[in-house]
Amino acid sequence: MIVYDLECRAGQHRFEGWFKSSDDFARQQERGFVSCPQCGSGDVDKAVQAPRLARKGNQLAEAPPARRQLPVPAVPPLQAPAPVANAPLPPQAVEMMQALAKMQAEALKSSRNAGESFVKEARAMHYGERDAETIHGQATLGEAKELLEEGIAVMPLPFPVIPPEQTN
Repeated sequence: MIVYDLECRAGQHRFEGWFKSSDDFARQQERGFVSCPQCGSGDVDKAVQAPRLARKGNQLAEAPPARRQLPVPAVPPLQAPAPVANAPLPPQAVEMMQALAKMQAEALKSSRNAGESFVKEARAMHYGERDAETIHGQATLGEAKELLEEGIAVMPLPFPVIPPEQTN
């Protein structure tokens, strides 16, 4: 992934965009898919930015794969996330996110947190080794892909979930 600092020429608003490649950015820009999140202008181009230099691969500390909550939503406080580059979210976006957070909260009420054993339990239910039920828990991206390849339906949660053992 490439992260570009972008700027709309209409309002001089700066924001960030993530693209698969520089060609992907160019294709999306040509097709009118890149627009300013603050004013909606399609007259957007790359802003001047400092290069992002990574260390050599043999100098990076190895980190364990990130674990994500899957597949049923959890509820954070009903607020919109912090706006990007100080751009306020449109009221419709805030309302949509609040509605999505409420749906996630309702879904979690009828779901059991399987925590780190989510992958194991999802497989056991899929292969008939235990009774089926709605669960949510943690899985790496690789584990989620494997489950999908096996025909086990999973999906990431739209909002982060704090495991019960980590709440105050």
